Amino acid sequence: MLVSSVEEGIGEVVTNPYKKDGKVLVGKTTKISSLKEAILDSVNLIGGFNKVVEKGDEILLKPNFNTSDPPPSSSDPDFVKATIELLYEHGAKKVVLGESAMLRLSTRNVLKKAGMLKKAEESGAEIAVFDEGKWKRVETGGTYLKNVSLPETALNSKKVVYICCMKTHRFAKFTFSLKLAVGFMKPRERMRLHLRHLEEKIVDLNLVVHPHLIIMDGRKCFVSGGPASGELRTPGVVLASGARIAMDIEALRTVAAFDGSSLKNDPLSYTQIRRAVQLGLGERNEQDYEVVTS
Repeated sequence: MLVSSVEEGIGEVVTNPYKKDGKVLVGKTTKISSLKEAILDSVNLIGGFNKVVEKGDEILLKPNFNTSDPPPSSSDPDFVKATIELLYEHGAKKVVLGESAMLRLSTRNVLKKAGMLKKAEESGAEIAVFDEGKWKRVETGGTYLKNVSLPETALNSKKVVYICCMKTHRFAKFTFSLKLAVGFMKPRERMRLHLRHLEEKIVDLNLVVHPHLIIMDGRKCFVSGGPASGELRTPGVVLASGARIAMDIEALRTVAAFDGSSLKNDPLSYTQIRRAVQLGLGERNEQDYEVVTS
């Protein structure tokens, strides 16, 4: 059960539609001859885009462009573009790519250098650079992170789709779907986030950020180091789910399977996962979700 409820956040709080027989679903495909088809396949395995996207929807799309370093340090612009196109094809009226890079970097320049601005224009998405707009202080209801400044443009969003990278993180152990929420924070506050109780604060932040569909590009991953550089492996998978804990556990298992991985412990032993379970953000263990493969 959630420790508290809050009135304001990013994305509407809804019941995860991607379930079967009481278990949440994680779609996993290794068929990646066509990037767009691989993304579609991963989402179709759990029920399809139309479980979340309705005709006329405005979708906030959150990728990972903390820097412009190549994947898996940051999102692959072609992967993001393919997802945007699929959202439009399934009825979205507007897709807004929202992002804020790390402190001292211009988000717009990061997106331009990575090639994302051009890909967004080609796919018809709008760009919301969070640090070019206003921020609003929001109470999280958490213990370690009691309040946070979030972008007003994101607070107006009802439906949120994540595009995650698969990588380890030298401070937070890993950065998958739970950690992606940090990209909504005011950059100066992110610096303070790392001073103490980083992993606990990441999860408290997730009390006010609610993704509806999570798509993870696991074609490449870091098994140690990260987030900007690390030891590279190639799982060759694309994952999709509506559940943050299930997604992160499955990503952990994928990274842990490689020699040299820094993520060899029981997934529930990691603070991000353990605290997310404590706060009622999703599944209690690996038995509460099912991986559907193609």
